[in-house]
Parts: sequence; structure tokens; C-alpha cells
Amino acid sequence: MLLSGTQLLCRGISRLGLGRWPSRPVMNLGELVSALNDFASLSLAESWDNVGLLVEPSPPHAVNTLFLTNDLTEEVMEEAVQKAADLILSYHPPIFTPLKRVTWRTWKERLVVRALEHRIGIYSPHTAYDAIPHGVNNWLTKGLGACTSVPLHPSAAPSYPAEGTHRVEFCTDNTEHLETLLSKIKDIQEISSVTTLPARVEGKEQTRVSLNCSQKALLEVVALLSKNSFLYHKTEILLLQKPLLPHTGMGRLCTLSEPVSLLAIIERIKSHLKLPHIRLAVGMGKTLESPVKKAALCAGSGSSVLKGVEADLYLTGEMSHHAVLDAVANGISVILCEHSNTERGFLSELRDTLAIHLQNKINIIVSEKDRDPLQVA
Repeated sequence: MLLSGTQLLCRGISRLGLGRWPSRPVMNLGELVSALNDFASLSLAESWDNVGLLVEPSPPHAVNTLFLTNDLTEEVMEEAVQKAADLILSYHPPIFTPLKRVTWRTWKERLVVRALEHRIGIYSPHTAYDAIPHGVNNWLTKGLGACTSVPLHPSAAPSYPAEGTHRVEFCTDNTEHLETLLSKIKDIQEISSVTTLPARVEGKEQTRVSLNCSQKALLEVVALLSKNSFLYHKTEILLLQKPLLPHTGMGRLCTLSEPVSLLAIIERIKSHLKLPHIRLAVGMGKTLESPVKKAALCAGSGSSVLKGVEADLYLTGEMSHHAVLDAVANGISVILCEHSNTERGFLSELRDTLAIHLQNKINIIVSEKDRDPLQVA
């Protein structure tokens, strides 16, 4: 079909983010990124990860089509261009090792060039999606059948329940000295929640002082208290802990409603992941008919997450050779499905969940070219 000059001009304006057909759903890039961050807080990602908005076209940038993929390869990028994507959500970050230049030399540099040429943003959630209750690992548990699950490594809240990282407590019966001490303490920066309460210690009426402070302020508080040896030796220092978030964290330990054979579990997993085959290591002393009641799983690469977990079965995409040997020696069977095969199927569920979260303001499509790089020859 031939396009008129007016039609071509309108398409060009749309791709530049300067205008949209009134009937087409659209979101501003900043608004969409904020909504994606609300869906899965980036604070839940592992510290080594590279998550969030990785490539941003110059503003203003309107998003009509959000394109989902597990891995952003050059083939997938061309598909995104052909489907007029405005933002690519790539589960795995295509930029991980820092780029020193952006040229046409390497394939990851070319991804950035192509994205910017076609005004396509790139966003990656990766391990933030592993941790959330409605994320990749919870989707993977559905392949086991009816079960309950808890995170293997629970995530902590991004902030402390109170200001400061430490709590300092001490008692004294010297009222005059206490007033001077408290005056000096309150002059220290990053001190909060200073409270005094009457207390009875070893039969004597005393005043108990409690305060919260940062790591930096703690050094100054300790230096101040150390000038009074008696007070210093009666001081308690507590490290405040960030509260754990319910149902949130890395990996899952699943307890099946009813034990089933290892063979039955294999068939369930193949069906859930739509795979004709998996790789299997049978635990020492176990057979295909051995019952499975507890399964530990981790989407992607599970060696570090599953290490030392007591279960009948480990389910993951890949594990090191020696990690598999350790598991088998401990009577734990291992199912490996290749790295991205334990993640990619989540994208269809994510598409539907995001559509609700974003109130159907934009079009969301899943890549048809994205696939695991390994195959059986």
C-alpha cells in the first residue's frame, strides 16, 4: 500500500514524540517509567544488577507501544523497530558491562545505536522481577502444581523503620552530668529520636537514655561516652534491621499440597514451560518414582540461590557442574531447563498484568523472535 505525503509526515511526527493520533493510547515516557517502578521497585534488585531505564531518547518521548522481551538481541531489536515500539522492556539488561564507546563495532553497541536512531527507549527490571510476589519465580512455581511457597532469601524493606542505622542506650543516675551530656549529643549531626525514661537498675533509680543515629554519628557518640568509663561500659549499641517484606525475595521453597513422583513433576514442568525436554540429575538413592514434597527453585541461574537448601528437588535454568554434583550427593534431584526457558514464559502473564496496572493506556506486545540461544542438535 502506498502512503500519501500527509500520512508519511504524520507517522514521522508520531515517531518523534511530537504528536499522536487522538484515538491511540499513549503515555509520556517519564510517566510510564514511574508506573513500571511502582509495579516492581528497583530497590528489590540485587546490588550487582543494572536495572531501570538504560536508554532514553531525547524528550519529549511519548509511548504508544511497549515491547516485551526476555533478551534483547539484534534480531529482536529489528522486530521492535518493525512493530514501531516506543519502549522495549528487556528482562535481562542489554547493557551490563559499562560501555566505553557507542560505535557499530559490537552487537551491544549497535543495540544502543539502533534504539536511539528509531527513538526507542530500553528499560530492564531483571532481578527486581525475580523478587516481587507477582514476578518470575512465582510464575515458575505454577509448573509444580498446587503448592505453597516462601522466598529462599527474603528481601528487606528499602528503609529502616526509624531514622538511623543504630540505636544507643545507656543509664545514669547523675542528673547534672546527664543534662550536659544530652546537650552535647543533640549537637551531633544525624542524631534522632532521643528519649529519656525513668528506670530502676540494680535497686537504684536512674534515667535510661535511648537514641537513634547514623553510622557516622555513632562514632561521635561513642567518643563522647568513652570520656566517662563507667557510662561507656554500661552502653548498649544495637544495629537496626530493615524489616523483611512478605512474600518477596530471591528463589522460592515450595511445599506441594500432595507428594507426587519425580516423573510426574518432570511432565508438569515440561508442560508449563512448553519444552519437549529438560535435563535431569537424579539424586543419590532416588528414582523417577521417588516422591517430591519440597522443591526449591530459582529462575535463570540458581547455583548461588539454591546452595545448601534442603529439598527433594532443585528446579532452575542452569547450575554449575559441581553444584549439581553436590546436590545429587545429598539426595536432591536437579532439573535444568536452560537459563531463559525458566523466564520467558512469564512475559505473557506480565503483558496481561501490566495492562491492568497501566489501565490499558498503551499497547503491550510480546516478542515473537525472542528465544533461548541453546537448542538440541
